[in-house]
Amino acid sequence: MKINLSIIFFVFFILAVYGQPNQSLSDRITSKIDSTSQGELVLIQEFIVNVSIDSVWNAYTTKKGWESWATAKAEVNLKNGGLIRTNYNRNGKIGDSTTIVLHVKNYVPKKLITLQAELTKNFPAFMKIDEKDLYNLVYFESIRPNATKVTSYGIGYKNTEKYKSLMGFFIKGNTMSYVNLISYLETGKPSVNY
Repeated sequence: MKINLSIIFFVFFILAVYGQPNQSLSDRITSKIDSTSQGELVLIQEFIVNVSIDSVWNAYTTKKGWESWATAKAEVNLKNGGLIRTNYNRNGKIGDSTTIVLHVKNYVPKKLITLQAELTKNFPAFMKIDEKDLYNLVYFESIRPNATKVTSYGIGYKNTEKYKSLMGFFIKGNTMSYVNLISYLETGKPSVNY
């Protein structure tokens, strides 16, 4: 089984530059892998952040939000069929070769957003083949005036050894991002500055 080394390098690069996630915050994030009746894998990650749903929604759907917790640079066009374009490189620019493009497939304000990434050459070839099937659905639920539950569903992964071996990398990378989000929303400062 071959895994594209660029995915592994990316995860280790993030860990080397930004360190391990804050353990107390990462303990608040649950991750599990489930499967559908069609045999596809579903990566489910959820956490509660102690702020209003408005704050969490803005972090996911605005330029300021993305640049506060997720990436160095962002451009957000929130609409069905819109784009979220990001760049982790502070010296890069939106549109260069390191830009990550997320398609906004649909959304319901303060409830749900469905994203689909354009997979770059840094992703394994087997994922590129399945690109049209891969989505991230993020649900937002206000559980108290100042507490919001976020549930992320990574869907469309095939139930193969290649995908199973990638799940650990996805869990670790996503956990780091969610720790940054929780820290930013609850303290005003992300745990990692991009």
